[in-house]
Amino acid sequence: MTQHHLQGRSDAEIQWYQRRSFLQAAATWTALGGAAAAQAQARSNIVELQGDVDINGTRLRPDHTVQSGDRITTGPGSTVIFVLGQSAFHVRQNSSLTLERGPSLNAVSLLRLLSGAVISVWGKGSARKIVTPTLTVGIRGTGVYTEVFPKENGRTYFCNCYGTVDLVSASDQITSQSEYHQAFWSNVPNSEGVSLTVARMMNHSDTELEFLARLAHQRTAWQISGKKVNRNGKGY
Repeated sequence: MTQHHLQGRSDAEIQWYQRRSFLQAAATWTALGGAAAAQAQARSNIVELQGDVDINGTRLRPDHTVQSGDRITTGPGSTVIFVLGQSAFHVRQNSSLTLERGPSLNAVSLLRLLSGAVISVWGKGSARKIVTPTLTVGIRGTGVYTEVFPKENGRTYFCNCYGTVDLVSASDQITSQSEYHQAFWSNVPNSEGVSLTVARMMNHSDTELEFLARLAHQRTAWQISGKKVNRNGKGY
């Protein structure tokens, strides 16, 4: 079992990949391939839907299709996992985000996370961004975990699980290159003007990234290289 540090989330929430409903849906999606799987699921790109999830202010159903330009809100105990273009997303409970449109309905140019958390695996493509109240991240092909704490002035936890990202928080700018989890806290600047600090890996696991990468017909960096390092937040 993958080990992971938790802060404000339950162990059961991190182990969503063990649910029978997800395993069955994921097996169908990966076996048929993205386009064929979408047709098999009534043209929906939703792999799994749990609980109360709204899209653009209406209740999301399993036969709906998530597109760029949509606004997604999850309630307590509710999650949604979907594939959009060459990318895969898992939106955790109590989250609010928008997917701003890129060149097509299946291309996201910007993911704006207002609250809650999302795990995302992005295929290669044009410049895209993740934006939170305190952080802007320029991404390429990568796998990341992002969590916003609205009651803490939008404090953001961000982990570059693998890939290359450019982080901007107030006057701090960092380019992160990681093959195995490089994490940061993004805060309102302190008295010295510092807003980005190193964090430890928390609230997500290797296995979650591996499942999402599989849905997007990819592999994580550590699956490709066959090696990992300690989860000390410093990456690899």
